[in-house]
Amino acid sequence: MIPTGRQARRLRGGNIMLDNLDGLPLDLPPSVQALLKQAGEAWHSEAEAEAKVLEALALAPDALAARIGVYKFYFYRHRLAEALPHALSCVAFATRALGLPEDWRRIGPADAAFVGTAVTLAPLPKLLMQTLIAAGYVMARLGRIAEAEEALAKVMELDSTDRLGAGRMLAVVRRGGAEPDEPA
Repeated sequence: MIPTGRQARRLRGGNIMLDNLDGLPLDLPPSVQALLKQAGEAWHSEAEAEAKVLEALALAPDALAARIGVYKFYFYRHRLAEALPHALSCVAFATRALGLPEDWRRIGPADAAFVGTAVTLAPLPKLLMQTLIAAGYVMARLGRIAEAEEALAKVMELDSTDRLGAGRMLAVVRRGGAEPDEPA
C-alpha cells in the first residue's frame, strides 16, 4: 500500500517515526535514531520497516522515542491490536517520569501540572494525556468501548477545559461513531 495524505506528508519530511516530541526526554543512542529513520524511509516495505522499529525497540526498550516509533508504525499500518500495548507503555513512561501512581485510573487533576494551554502545557503531563487519548482511540477502534470511555473520561478529568480534544472523541465513542446529526 502506498502511503497517502498525512502519511505521505510525513514521509516527505524524512522521518515518519520521530515528530512532535518537543520537550520530551529523547533518550536514544544514535544507532537507534538511525534505525527509526531507516524505518520511515522503508515505509513502502512493511516487513523491512517493522524489522527496523522492532530492532530499535530491542536496543532501547525503555526509551520513550523508541516506544512512540513502534506505536506509530503499528498505528499507521492499521495494526491497532499491536499498537495498543505501545501506547500504554507511553502512558506508563509518563506516569513514572511524573512520579504518579502506575495505575492511571488513580491519577487526579491535583497530582501534576495539568495546567496551561494546549501549547504551554508541560511536556510530560501533556504526553500522559495525549497517550491516554491515543490508547482510548485505539481501544474504541478495537471495540473495547468501556475501556476507551474510561481512558478518555480520565483525560477529561485531568483536562476539564478539553484543551486536547478528548471530549470530542469521547462524544464520538459514546455516539457509536455517528456524527451528531446521524442516528447511532
